[in-house]
Amino acid sequence: MLASLLTTLFFSLSVVFANRSITHLGSARANLSRLTLAALLLALYSHSFGIGLGGSGVYYFFFSGLIGFGLGDLALFQAIPRLGSRLTILMTQCLAAPLAALIEWLWLGTTLTGLQIASGLTILCGVALAIASKEHQHRPASVLRWGLFYGFFSALGQGWGAVISRKAFEVDQLAGISINGVNAAYQRILGGLLIAAIAYVVLGGRFDLASPTDDAATSKEKNRWKKALPWIVLNSLCGPVLGVSCYQWALGELPTGIVLSVVATTPLAIMPFTFAMEGDKPTWRSFVGALIAVLGVVALALH
Repeated sequence: MLASLLTTLFFSLSVVFANRSITHLGSARANLSRLTLAALLLALYSHSFGIGLGGSGVYYFFFSGLIGFGLGDLALFQAIPRLGSRLTILMTQCLAAPLAALIEWLWLGTTLTGLQIASGLTILCGVALAIASKEHQHRPASVLRWGLFYGFFSALGQGWGAVISRKAFEVDQLAGISINGVNAAYQRILGGLLIAAIAYVVLGGRFDLASPTDDAATSKEKNRWKKALPWIVLNSLCGPVLGVSCYQWALGELPTGIVLSVVATTPLAIMPFTFAMEGDKPTWRSFVGALIAVLGVVALALH
């Protein structure tokens, strides 16, 4: 249970730290920087203690990374400055589960039960209730709309990437190859790093949203990096490195449904951190909406 709780903690902090790094560097550069650092750390572990780029499922893991770490996280880092850390993690964490179930149904032909459909609808109702809260009225309508678009796209990327990862594990298992979660994360993150690098080279910060506290336009380059570097390191460690490691540790000790149920509470666990570090105080409607969405994810996971 400790591993599941640590996973929830690390995933919560990861988004808050991402928001801080975005403030100084912009979304595109902050995302590329943290993926680069995480890839180096995961490579060090995987080539020292794992199978590196070996295994029959490596191409599936790479493709999963293109979708999840790549397109999904590009959208995630665009959603965060528009929606804030709390609403972004609510959309990404809660909508990814029903979207993954839908993708499995369309692609792999898995059957959706009545309980799964009901859980998905419960999640949608909870997220809709949280989004409809009056606390978001201070945001310009266009910013909120784009934030919701990026949030949904991020959830879609995470869900789709998870489905492909599952296929990759199956391919390795059929080939008699054992790969741990950290090594799998390394093979995945390379795909994400490729997408992030291409997006930065081609688009730069064209779609970044300027923050009221953003000093990127006025401060020197060295100053920006000095302020952003601690948040990039913390974001990399709490997300792809320690977060993923604890997640795999948890899956090795507890049933999958229990682990997913605990990790699904991330949208609730993040609230004290966003309040302390961002001054983001949720309304009762937001809290109830998040709670309903989390309960829907728990029901889906336990099923």
